[in-house]
Amino acid sequence: MNFTVVNKEISVGEVKIVGGVSTSSVFLIGDTETINLSSVFDTPPESLIIGPLVPLAPE
Repeated sequence: MNFTVVNKEISVGEVKIVGGVSTSSVFLIGDTETINLSSVFDTPPESLIIGPLVPLAPE
């Protein structure tokens, strides 16, 4: 299989995300070579309250 990639200039004027955004999501426009992910909690796990989800209000 031969695969050819031609990178050209991209111009994005506006982005509107409809729906929800997850706590572990990545939104990319264009190319990337490396993505580094990390997570830090400053609260003890026993104090985390997981309850009903509240939807984001539409704009």
